[in-house]
Amino acid sequence: MPTLTIDFTLYELASLRSEAARGDVPLKDFVHDAAVAAAARSRRVAQAAVGTAELSVELNKRLE
Repeated sequence: MPTLTIDFTLYELASLRSEAARGDVPLKDFVHDAAVAAAARSRRVAQAAVGTAELSVELNKRLE
């Protein structure tokens, strides 16, 4: 399986470890899930922006 090396400050890493422990989740799984969720959220926001722009064009045409 492909891997990715990411650098964190000591503070960031401590924060990640703390949150993972709080959820009783291994750090690797916690970071993986966070990255995948962030990518999905970005896609949803982009799709929503396109949909809003399309609706705005349609509404502006009707208001002219």
